[in-house]
Amino acid sequence: MPKQKSPDRSGKMALLVGTRKGGFFLRTSRARDKWKLEGPFFLGSIIHHMILDPRDGHTLLMAASAGHLGPTIFRSTDQGVTWKEASLPPAFPKAAENEKGEAVSYTFSLWSGHVDEPGIFYAGTSPAGLFRTEDGGNTWEGVTGFNDHPMRRTWIGPPEYAPPGGGGLHSLQIDPRDPDHIYIALSTGGVFETFDRGKSWSPLNKGLSADFMPDPDAEYGHDPHALRIHPLYPDVLYQQNHTGIYRMDREDGRWSRVGANMPPRVGDIGFPVVLHPRDPQKVWVFPMDGTDVWPRTSPRGKPAVYGSADGGQTWQVFRKGLPPRHGYFTVKRHAMVSDREDPLGIYFGTSGGEVWGSVDEGKHWRKLVDYLPEVYSLEAVVFTG
Repeated sequence: MPKQKSPDRSGKMALLVGTRKGGFFLRTSRARDKWKLEGPFFLGSIIHHMILDPRDGHTLLMAASAGHLGPTIFRSTDQGVTWKEASLPPAFPKAAENEKGEAVSYTFSLWSGHVDEPGIFYAGTSPAGLFRTEDGGNTWEGVTGFNDHPMRRTWIGPPEYAPPGGGGLHSLQIDPRDPDHIYIALSTGGVFETFDRGKSWSPLNKGLSADFMPDPDAEYGHDPHALRIHPLYPDVLYQQNHTGIYRMDREDGRWSRVGANMPPRVGDIGFPVVLHPRDPQKVWVFPMDGTDVWPRTSPRGKPAVYGSADGGQTWQVFRKGLPPRHGYFTVKRHAMVSDREDPLGIYFGTSGGEVWGSVDEGKHWRKLVDYLPEVYSLEAVVFTG
């Protein structure tokens, strides 16, 4: 890709926007009052997820489905001025002769490694596979403890039972106290946990409802939509699931459906879940219509963010500035994020190509940009270095 002239971004906030037809930067100052769109990058390619390495503030990774290249990873070490394709992107091993193999359809998610492990990143794929790089994203190898686990195919189920768009490993969370302690979540399959950096895995799905399966108390086969642990209180976990919003205190080891406290007319079905980076009791979600045929639009066409300040015991609606009616869009699991400012900024991208933002923790919303392709992912970052 040709080198582009780019302004100095050091210390500048931005939203990394992955869409169905390319990647964008939506940049702003620390005041967060004016926003400027930059891009597109790789116009026409599906950008599933784009992240900035928080350990150096300038390395970017992009998971793309890039035309004839197929599923791949692009890497930039100069804050997006230039990009280079990974020399060995995530891929399952070739099957032996006369055996049926497995191929990566796309890379679903990207995650930086532990803060004390520079150069390490993880990637989740569809079908559900886990990959790791130790050289900053240039070469990727499968985490064999998961990919070759004798129960993996049973956990994720047959392809015909995969959700729309295919199942995949969409969430990975690392315990900040211990880089060997990792959680993953996959659709379908559920939440799994390792204490030895991926050599062995155990399901972590007790308490989850599974009314779409013959056994509603099944150990695996669940459909989490997003999983997050709190960065300062990592024993507090939340997930948005096919069957609702759940919270777990890790010591208890059992999920509790805090979404049951949402207004019944709205329900607790959706894709993203966002945690306040400094307060484990504050959480936000974006509900969608999960009734009847699952239209996957805002309930009754009235888009709104719902937030809780007490760990999901009570919920408050935040819709000021959003369309009061006929807002029929969806927010995907990676398309709603927060920054780290005070007061907190919250942002979401829609299936209609809009990006909305609030710089007062959801009390007021305004449209930051529209007419983009369908938004697949957002990440709020600060460029440094």
